[in-house]
Order: sequence, then C-alpha cells, then structure tokens
Amino acid sequence: MLSQAGPAPLRDYPLGCLLIQSEETSFGPGPGPGPAGPVGFDLDLTLIDSQAAILAAWAEVARETGACIDLDSVTRRMGIKLEDEAAFWFPAGKRNAAADIYRRHYVRLAPELTTRLPGAGEALDAVRQAGERVIIITAKHPVSVGPSLIAAGLEPDDLYTHVYGPEKAAVLTKVGAAVYVGDAPADMAAAAEAGVHAVGVATGSFSAADLRAEGAEVVLDSLREFPPWYAALRTASG
Repeated sequence: MLSQAGPAPLRDYPLGCLLIQSEETSFGPGPGPGPAGPVGFDLDLTLIDSQAAILAAWAEVARETGACIDLDSVTRRMGIKLEDEAAFWFPAGKRNAAADIYRRHYVRLAPELTTRLPGAGEALDAVRQAGERVIIITAKHPVSVGPSLIAAGLEPDDLYTHVYGPEKAAVLTKVGAAVYVGDAPADMAAAAEAGVHAVGVATGSFSAADLRAEGAEVVLDSLREFPPWYAALRTASG
C-alpha cells in the first residue's frame, strides 16, 4: 500500500500489471441500488493536476539531450504513454533513453508539482460509500505513479498502470467496471468499447465536444459534480 510517510518504494513492476490489489473491504453500507461494479478513473488531469510536473520533466529531457521539444504539443496530447510521446521527438533508437531521462526527473519533480484536482477525494469517497471499489487505470508507468499519488494524497483500491486506449477497455472488461471517468477522448472510446458508462471531465486538454464525440454520456466541469451524478445513476438504475 502507498504511504505518505517518506518516499514511496519504487520497485519495478511488469507493464500493465495490477500494481495494488487490496483485500476485500467493506467501505460503507454495502451495495445498494444502481449499476453494480467498480468505478474506474484515469489519473493525469482527471484525479491529479500533474501538468506542471510533466512539462518540467520534458523541459529537462530537452536540456539534457538538446532535442527541440514543443511543450504546447506535449500538452495537447497529454494522457498518452510516455513512449508514444517520445516518438514525436526522438528516433526509435533513442526513445527508451529519453523515457529514462524523463522518469528520472519526473519522480524528482512530482512531489512538489502535483496537486489533487478539485473533487477528486470526494469522488472516490462516493464510490466507496456505495460499496464499490475505486480502480485507477492509467497510461502512466508504475515508477511515476507512486510519487504522483502520494503528492495528491490519493489511494485506489486497485491500480492498473501503463495501459492506454483499447488496453484500458480490456482492463475495464476484466474487472467488470460499471463506470469509467477520464479527461481524454481515448478514455471515452475505451469506456464505450467496454460497454461501461463513459464520464468525461473537462479538466484536461480536451473540450466537452471532443469527449462527447468519442462516446461520453456526460461531461462534468470537475469531479465536484461526480458524487451527485453517481448517486442519480445508482438511483435510476435501482
């Protein structure tokens, strides 16, 4: 489990693994009316504001390698895998090294430059109070996830790392999720592919129209709006 006392242990995990899997726990009154199943959340720009840390890490990559990296372009694609972003700036033979440089700086920068987005804690609480599990499903590498969650003071019940697009759909199907919440069109497409409720949150680089175009059933201005939406969904489905 993650601890906020001291640095997180950053050991290597297989990509796409289940990084955290809690024991069965009762979080509230138990399952009530509504769609049964865990609720999945994206991480970057959905639960946490990590943009400053991400851009600062890329700036360090540019400084160390001499590569010309357009941070505005990085911002517009934020949410994809690091390796896929590196492909825009480095030839194939240099991408892994660039990713290593990025992660070295990111884990240093994340504790000071990462914050919890408004409503994130309350959104996770709403799921647990309904007797369901909170699952974070993110494209972030496991090495980068720990410092980010600790900085934001958030802890999921289950955590899947280094998955994006259709890979997220496969995870949603595997865990039997009922809802997936994210800030990117690819998140909405993954939810739609998995047949779960697709909830967009307009706290990232994409507009409400972008999210609806890829299948969002609803787009929230922030996660502050999630608890009443989720309560209404469960009541309507009861």
